[in-house]
Amino acid sequence: MATEAYDVVVVGGGTAGCFAAATAAGEGVRVALLERKSEDEAGHIACGDAIKGTSTFPDVIDRDRLRRESFTNEHIEKARFENPQTGEEIDIPFPGDTKGAIVDRKRYGEVLLDEADRVGADVHYDTVVQDVVQDRDGRVTGVEAVRTGDPTTYEAEVVVDAAGSLSLLQDKTDFSGSTFDTNVDYSQFCSAYREIVEVEEPVDWDDAIVFKPTEELGYLWYFPRTETEINVGLGFQMDREPMELVDALKRDLRNRAEFEGARVKDKLGAALPTRRPYDSAVAPGFVAVGDAAGHVNPTTGGGIPGAAKAASWAAERAVEAVQDSAPTEATLWDYNREVMTDFGKRFAAMDLYNIFGTAHDVDELTDVVSSIPGQQLVDALGRSGTSSMSLSLKLRTLVRTFGHWSTLYELYKVNGLAADLKSVYEDYPTSPSGFEAWQERRDAILDDVYAVTGAEPKY
Repeated sequence: MATEAYDVVVVGGGTAGCFAAATAAGEGVRVALLERKSEDEAGHIACGDAIKGTSTFPDVIDRDRLRRESFTNEHIEKARFENPQTGEEIDIPFPGDTKGAIVDRKRYGEVLLDEADRVGADVHYDTVVQDVVQDRDGRVTGVEAVRTGDPTTYEAEVVVDAAGSLSLLQDKTDFSGSTFDTNVDYSQFCSAYREIVEVEEPVDWDDAIVFKPTEELGYLWYFPRTETEINVGLGFQMDREPMELVDALKRDLRNRAEFEGARVKDKLGAALPTRRPYDSAVAPGFVAVGDAAGHVNPTTGGGIPGAAKAASWAAERAVEAVQDSAPTEATLWDYNREVMTDFGKRFAAMDLYNIFGTAHDVDELTDVVSSIPGQQLVDALGRSGTSSMSLSLKLRTLVRTFGHWSTLYELYKVNGLAADLKSVYEDYPTSPSGFEAWQERRDAILDDVYAVTGAEPKY
């Protein structure tokens, strides 16, 4: 068996893997990026393709090139919610001058891989990781893989797990004695399917990302790459009865006049986290990023910006560990804190609304959402709240939501608990020694959420 030695080995060539590899290589350490797909197929990943923009991407790649070659629609101004019962549409404009974008995910992935290679990472395609190597103290020291048919051991000071949802590396690693989050179950994920569809005439909603609830506590999406090329897909929670994803999508497409005569250009499925970020994503010699660490908005499935930022932070800590010859959990710990006090607190708070949703019928939730004016819906989910509503608007909303007042009050209480939870995440411990006490504070809020909603515990 061949052996190759690197300072950092990154497993997985998606957004997180590429940004981790590019960041580490840019700091001058030896980096291998292991991608299981061939060079021709690499970058072909099931994704909704929607993104807020490049402004939050770490400056470790040529962001202008990424935008120029893979961004296909940079004029997304709003989200549109469709009520499947009434056909009513609710448009929720993005705040201020904020605009979203849709990318060609295949080209986006190709550019990221090429950029990782350009800044100095060794990108190994056709490389399937099969096991993790640990020393007698439990520190991860590398991975075992098959590269173009040949068994190869990759030795590393730090292994970065960017292998996606329900990562094989985490199944193979013994995390006993570490803080790494092993409270992970398939029910905390969703199964998703998407198609790229070419329509004959331009759609009149190419400035919007469109959402529509499904019975299985998921949603259909329609994201316009261009006026005539649409990313369409749907997902369902894995703790619900399975749904026939393809059939459900086809049924909805048949009821949309703009998709008559449309041509399917590509099909792909995936699993996505719909859970809070991992409580800790570090262990001696090991760090997880992106989907492999739950770095996805649990209500929308959006994970590209978070994966990019988290991966860069993880790589910076990994480089420090290599330079200090101390790839310990404590050395990598600041990465956890960076995630939790940034987007992690928001994603953890949004997860409470998922928990709230599991205790209610989707028709009731749709009625409630459809009864609240669009901007006030945004406010209710974490901005200024109903205090921004005029008295007449409050009264009209009360009339429209008659029969659902107890649910609204429950949502109001969940909203307050979400704010409390954010505060706990802002106080994430500065070292592993404070980890258990922090978890106890967080879990006390979750207990209150379960008591308020009557939902089954998720974790």
